[in-house]
Amino acid sequence: MVIAGLIFVVLGAAIYFPILRRRVKRAARLQQQSEEQARRELAQPITVNPGDPRVKTKLYWASDAIDSTLVPVTVELPLANDPVLRSKQVLNTLLAGPVDVELRTLPPDAVLLAFYLLPDGTGIADFSEALATSVPSGIASEQMAVDSIARTLEANVPQVRRLKILIHGQEVETLAGHLDLTGTFVVATKPAAVPVKPAVAAASTEKAPTTAPVAAPAKLTPEKAPGKLAQPDRKP
Repeated sequence: MVIAGLIFVVLGAAIYFPILRRRVKRAARLQQQSEEQARRELAQPITVNPGDPRVKTKLYWASDAIDSTLVPVTVELPLANDPVLRSKQVLNTLLAGPVDVELRTLPPDAVLLAFYLLPDGTGIADFSEALATSVPSGIASEQMAVDSIARTLEANVPQVRRLKILIHGQEVETLAGHLDLTGTFVVATKPAAVPVKPAVAAASTEKAPTTAPVAAPAKLTPEKAPGKLAQPDRKP
């Protein structure tokens, strides 16, 4: 009799535990979705001021080739002069994706929750968890997602010099298991232009030189070719 009771208990547990496990996972998933929805509601929509001038904006999406490169697509957008608001506008447009969904670099359900710009030029982009969970796992796809963000900021917001990506307000180790997100990524690859000091007029008692000195030619910085991957900035 005791043995029969034990067998009944074991069979009942074997049937009930998988059901309980599925219910716990479902509850956790619903809670996560509720938290994500709350974050989306807290994220203020980017309003477009009709008075803002329409600017030719470069957005970097995937090319239709098979070499995993990025190509710039130029569109006209009303952009604000404020670098933080401008960054939100171009990144939200990037998230909206191109007409051809196959050329997307970011998941369609990813949301930009916040964007901050530090005095040293570091832009902090806080994305929803969908950026990490919906990007195809793999170094190429993860790097392309980050590179499209960095290149778009580089082309449209010169005040952003570096990029730091957060997921759901937290620093994470990787994007989707491969790309390191603990550091920052270089955005601006060209040094800021140094203003030229005006020449000082010579005093009347001094003899003006017969030949003006010739300035040395400026050293050109090669422009980063489209599709080049963003490199982590490891400087402290």
